[in-house]
Amino acid sequence: MAYYPDWAAPAFPPEKIDFGRFDWIDFAFAVPGQDYNLTWDGSDEAPDLLQRLVTVAHDSGKKVKLSVGGWTGSQYFSPAMSDASSRQTFASNIRAFYDAFDLDGIDIDWEYPGQTGNGNAVSPDDTANFLSFLQLLRETLPADAKMSAAVQTVPFADANGSPLGNVSAFAQVLDWVLIMNYDTWGSSKTPGPNAPLSDGCQNSTQPAASAVAAVKAWTAAGFPANQLVLGVPSYGYISQSSATRLRQRSTLRPRSHRRRLRNRHRARSSLLHLQRTDGADSSGALSEDVSSGGAASQPENATSSSPIMAANEDGSTADGQVQFRALVAQGILQYAPQEAYDGEPEDASSDGGSPPTRYFVNGKEIDSLYDGWSGFTREWDECSSTPFLRSGAADQVVTYDDPLSLGMKAAFAQGVGMLGVNMFDISGDTDQWDLTDAMRKGLGVD
Repeated sequence: MAYYPDWAAPAFPPEKIDFGRFDWIDFAFAVPGQDYNLTWDGSDEAPDLLQRLVTVAHDSGKKVKLSVGGWTGSQYFSPAMSDASSRQTFASNIRAFYDAFDLDGIDIDWEYPGQTGNGNAVSPDDTANFLSFLQLLRETLPADAKMSAAVQTVPFADANGSPLGNVSAFAQVLDWVLIMNYDTWGSSKTPGPNAPLSDGCQNSTQPAASAVAAVKAWTAAGFPANQLVLGVPSYGYISQSSATRLRQRSTLRPRSHRRRLRNRHRARSSLLHLQRTDGADSSGALSEDVSSGGAASQPENATSSSPIMAANEDGSTADGQVQFRALVAQGILQYAPQEAYDGEPEDASSDGGSPPTRYFVNGKEIDSLYDGWSGFTREWDECSSTPFLRSGAADQVVTYDDPLSLGMKAAFAQGVGMLGVNMFDISGDTDQWDLTDAMRKGLGVD
């Protein structure tokens, strides 16, 4: 599974998706308005994109859900759920969209019932009203429609703001929930992991915010594991930081994987490669060279006088999000096939710890790794089972996930009986689907 946001279309049209690798795609986002109708998340092209997505998915025998809400689209959920009349209006409007676009399901991404998100209205009755709405929506949609919800790592808030102790009624009406196990820490002078697999060192200031803790919390509250989907990121965070280890991780030394390579392996020719401009500006920006063939010509180590810097999704080197694909395109990560690594293949733990030099998951070896480049060193945080990049010359730390860490998360999901994994978002993967293929191996389906 993966999310497909409308803003990804210019670089990643629906027709580019390899549906042989996915069962479900969530189109993001339709947004509830003040009148409880649905609008689009800032894109006039969204209706056409959704129709194209549904067409190519159905042609491949795969399915599409419409995701409603999101971080910037949850303002009116609370009033839309507040009474029987508003719930009926909202459910009917969702059904109209369902029919108009020949959808297969609906995903409700309310951030968050009973808690403050990004300017959303909040009521102590939100969670109770949400259940009533979902029960109504189930009756309103066709019997074969799938319903899901994107949720935090802890169950919905009760009237007092604490995690609800019993969510079994939600499990009876929802086909699954997607646990958003990302954005645990964002950009910071003291960065932490974006998407921890576990609190492996038992010293996190957010012990509930990990994949392992989330599954324990939701199943303890009565939501079956086989109706849980683990949300994983294809992006990370750039931080202006000189940190050499991740936040709240003081007991273990991070492990560098660069020193284990026998040889340097260049980026694949089908990926964008970038070259340093003569007299580059003070931002450390990189210029694109999109000529076919050839490899990235970045030096392995940038000098302190002209460091190469990672750029965020806005194109600046300031703090912000960055996709895995962009790190590769910028030359911050370099493709290194598995055979470049020393050592015999071993099994890696699916619930924490440091992966071995060569990585096996569910009996299958991950096909590729990506190593730090252009002055960045790839490190491994053993406490969260995630990698990070650091460059002292650039004064940057990048917290992210890669094929290794995502393969481990998928193996964990498979091992505890979860329904699957869902990546936000699909456009962050490489053209060769390195992230997706690693997760498929972790799930034992490839």
